[in-house]
Amino acid sequence: MKRKWIIWLGVLVVVLIAGGAYANYRMKQAAIVTVQTAKVVRQDLAAIVTASGEIKPKNYINIDANVQGVLTAILVKEGDHVRKDQVVARIEAIQALADVDAQKATVASALADSAAAEANLKSMDDAVLNAQATLDRTKADLDRTKAAFDRAQSLYQDKLIAKQDFEQKRSDYETGGAAVRESQTKVDQMKSQRAQGVAQLSAAQRKVTQQQANLTRIADMLAKHNATAPINGVVTNLPVRTGETVVPGVQNSEGSTIMTIADMSVITAEVKVDETDIVNVQVGQPADVTIDAIPNKTFKGTVTDIGNTAIIRSTGLAASQSAVSSQEAKDFKVVIALTNPPDEIRPGLSCTAKIITATRSKAISVPVQAMTVRQRGDLEPIVPGKTPPPVDPRDKKAKEELQGVFVVKDGKAEFHKLDTGITGTTDIEVLSGLNEGDEVITGSYKVIKTLRNEVKVKVDNKAPSSEPAKS
Repeated sequence: MKRKWIIWLGVLVVVLIAGGAYANYRMKQAAIVTVQTAKVVRQDLAAIVTASGEIKPKNYINIDANVQGVLTAILVKEGDHVRKDQVVARIEAIQALADVDAQKATVASALADSAAAEANLKSMDDAVLNAQATLDRTKADLDRTKAAFDRAQSLYQDKLIAKQDFEQKRSDYETGGAAVRESQTKVDQMKSQRAQGVAQLSAAQRKVTQQQANLTRIADMLAKHNATAPINGVVTNLPVRTGETVVPGVQNSEGSTIMTIADMSVITAEVKVDETDIVNVQVGQPADVTIDAIPNKTFKGTVTDIGNTAIIRSTGLAASQSAVSSQEAKDFKVVIALTNPPDEIRPGLSCTAKIITATRSKAISVPVQAMTVRQRGDLEPIVPGKTPPPVDPRDKKAKEELQGVFVVKDGKAEFHKLDTGITGTTDIEVLSGLNEGDEVITGSYKVIKTLRNEVKVKVDNKAPSSEPAKS
């Protein structure tokens, strides 16, 4: 009986020892974390900013009504190519046309008055010349009669001629002087009349200039009844029809838009870039643009313009137009000129642009999902059997956040602080902290989030089973 108890006691001891060994083995196995890994490699990286928007021509102009009236003719249709200054629509212009005809008649009358004044001035010029000629003739006659009088006076003094002859010569001389004075008065009178004629001609000519200016103004008003193309382009929008009444814009109200003409020689993608990415976008950077309406094709482009004003995403208004500071998400407008736009492209098509903001050739890189952040105090090694103490919130050094990855070394996870560069689609550039060929932990997400420094790990890079779970 005693021997039987000894046997049972021995069996129990063996069972307890085996159970303890198994439990110890299970605990050690539980302390080993299963991870997925990837190698640090050299590869070409490209940092890409993705933004959405729409296709727009580089230059497009809305043709608005300049006068109020009924559209009597629309001479083009959507999709037509037009030339600069081509008449594309007409607005009823009966009154404006009548005003132009009346003003033309007024100009013609003013021109006739000016011509009459000019002819009158020419006649006065001839009269002045005739009066001057008469004056010259009377002066010559005066000189002749004076010479005769002087001879007669000398002879009379010598008592060689009769007194009657002497008085006749004196009378002729005095008559000649009176004739000269009369002719001089006539010349002065003709010159005065000519000056008056010059003033009348000048007034007539100024009236012609005034009436011609009025005609130019009225003709311009008439021309505004014809809508003309301001540029060479394509009619992309035609919201009105013949017979509708259009009105010009006033201070607080927009005018009627007759049509939109776009210069399709330069096509752009106008996209909105998030405020966190705009600092990396620069003029001249290349971009790949995809258009929703043209699937399976990518079009090359270049950044040509970057907006300086933030646009509130929820309202589409510029942030500068809001008097109240807004904490809403904001975007910035970026314009990309397409290199070879297709013929079937149309303004307003939705598009997506991938702007290449930076590139690196043969850069050391790791997958983005391997990156994690740890506080310095959390990187202290774990003592087996002890729960790691929480980080003291008063210890600023222990609370310092470090960005890095976990590297598998000697079967353990070892945290490496990294200095990083550009971020590609799936990988990030490593400037320091890793070497090519290092094995970094990339998963799972839960493991990377909770993994402690120097914890034992087991690498399992097998693809997860795609078979459905059995119920």
